[in-house]
Amino acid sequence: MEYLTTFTVTFPDDASASEVADIKAREADRTRELAEQGHLLRLWMLPPTPGHWRAIGLWRAESEEQLAAILASLPMDKWMTTETTPLAEHPNDPARAGV
Repeated sequence: MEYLTTFTVTFPDDASASEVADIKAREADRTRELAEQGHLLRLWMLPPTPGHWRAIGLWRAESEEQLAAILASLPMDKWMTTETTPLAEHPNDPARAGV
């Protein structure tokens, strides 16, 4: 099943620049792993808001429980608020018509 997620990351005021850089690097590594495993299909940045970093992701998992475990494995999880929407096929999806 596919899921759409909206992430809002709030970096703590007391986080050092090196801590933020480290967690960003670990996040990049983990998202690459999840993409290689077929769980992360696409990832987009949203316009930032002051003090926040936002993104939208398209994910594949066998269940909401599996997706929750996948998202919890992200290094930024401790600083992240996530909204998850399960997706269902649409009968007029151009991809279904071979467009």
